[in-house]
Amino acid sequence: MTLEEKAGVMMHGTARSGGPTGGVGFGAQYDTAANRRLIDSVKVNSMITRLQGAPTTIATQNNALQQIAENTRLGIPLTISTDPRNHFQFIVGATTQTNGFSQWPEALGFAAVGDTALMRQFGDIARQEYRAVGIHMALSPQADLATEPRWGRISGTFGEDADLAGRMVRAYVAGFQHGTAGLDSGSVITVVKHWVGYGAAKDGFDSHSYYGRVAVFPGKNLDYHIRPFLGAFAAKSAGVMPTYSILQDVKWNGKALEPVGAGYSKQLLTDMLRVRYGFRGIVVTDWAITWDCNDKCKNGAPAGERPSFADLGMPWGVESLSMRARFVKAVQAGVDQFGGTERADMLVDAVRAGELTEAQVDTSVVRVLIQKFQLGLFDNPYVDLAAAARVVGNGSFRAAALAAQRRALVLLENKERLLPLRGAKRVYLYGISAEAAAKAGLTVVTDPAQAEVAVVRLSAPFERLHPQYVFGQFFHEGNLAFKDGDPDYEAFKRASATVPTIVTVYLDRPAILTPIKERARAVIANFGVSDEALLDVVTGLASPEGKLPFELPSSMEAVAAQEPDVPHDSKSPLYKFGFGLRY
Repeated sequence: MTLEEKAGVMMHGTARSGGPTGGVGFGAQYDTAANRRLIDSVKVNSMITRLQGAPTTIATQNNALQQIAENTRLGIPLTISTDPRNHFQFIVGATTQTNGFSQWPEALGFAAVGDTALMRQFGDIARQEYRAVGIHMALSPQADLATEPRWGRISGTFGEDADLAGRMVRAYVAGFQHGTAGLDSGSVITVVKHWVGYGAAKDGFDSHSYYGRVAVFPGKNLDYHIRPFLGAFAAKSAGVMPTYSILQDVKWNGKALEPVGAGYSKQLLTDMLRVRYGFRGIVVTDWAITWDCNDKCKNGAPAGERPSFADLGMPWGVESLSMRARFVKAVQAGVDQFGGTERADMLVDAVRAGELTEAQVDTSVVRVLIQKFQLGLFDNPYVDLAAAARVVGNGSFRAAALAAQRRALVLLENKERLLPLRGAKRVYLYGISAEAAAKAGLTVVTDPAQAEVAVVRLSAPFERLHPQYVFGQFFHEGNLAFKDGDPDYEAFKRASATVPTIVTVYLDRPAILTPIKERARAVIANFGVSDEALLDVVTGLASPEGKLPFELPSSMEAVAAQEPDVPHDSKSPLYKFGFGLRY
């Protein structure tokens, strides 16, 4: 291999799509010419896909990329990755919309059920769906702990308890990787993330953004945040993604950690991850850590101007280094692949300038290429379009996903045993499909005064505290309490003042449900649920089995007083971790 080809292997780029968001990859089909330039000229052979088309379209498009790769000098097949695409919540930069894939609860829902067999079943089904369309790497699971309730990435975690999260992470990896013996030709690589401490976000602000770049550990609880990753290592997870966050004022092994993002920390990636914990897979950085963070990135876009991905970068702690120096520092820290960039020239120039040795590059290239062989991609990187149509979202997969949605519901209140509803009740609906209710045998009315019961959907409250930042405009931040004047909350108050009301709340963060508990007759927490699955439980066709994967605080004062790195420490929680009623 030439040095340029080796450097290309160390890039984990973005498969370009057509349309205005083509650089990010959203769309229904690829930009063939743009991707050919990356594969032919830059020698990139690992890419994230964000295509949102039908399964057969994705399969067709991925086959076309593999054809381009096969025609290069060495014919190195592509490893195609994806963010999670089998759930409900869509967050730019964190998840991908589904379009035909079986739809399951968020990770929190699996934690609520607590069944490792179910977790492994999901991983196995998602594995089959991924491989059917030509996807080989899952940029998941999140082993991060939700110890800071205001943090905006909680929905992708398994909650705040390290032991529960560790069990679920291990089962997740086993399902996706086709067992616990390492990769084989049926595996999907798991990239467990984000090593380590991401969930201890200061004030809940996420480290995708400059203002949220630090995680804090006043409770001295870093070891607790490491524990869920041990489940991934036990199942031989083939990849790890470091956190963006700087772990502020933290010591490990008696020494202060260098105040840099984990992708630049030799202490976290080599001394801890590889030496202490024996990790042998690849280390893939989170996206854009080598990019510059300009003035708009640091201070937000000016008033009236929409934030742009062109101004984005996450080089936390190394902002003063040149881009090439960042690549050098990351490789020396222990990075094998760079996410979201195709600047292979930086590594080529660094080797030629004597800043890195070619042997250092070789170590990472071998790790990446071995995994391609283990996945069988050198034998056949193409997929069968008929199989893609047959496998993805098939009837049995959808039935399993629907059953998981039902099981993951957490019954928090059931006053006077209102649930399950019996008979053809007259119902007033808010946020629920009338068609789904009629299918469930309910009679839908449009006036709460005419109803025997109301069923209302709410979501956990949030604020947009930093809309002038790229990710600040997407991520949920701030207050967890319901406020008068919010249209959904007002609709709930009107219904509950008129008729016995069942409310379900989507908990992407631990909402403060105090006023909901006071007014509602029944309260059901959900972590991603269809109307069909919800109404199956409401009408008694199925029973809720979930237990809260985090505690629900009683007030924002309690939230502010708790330690961001410590679980189960909210004063007088409204509902404790593990709470859940049954019929």
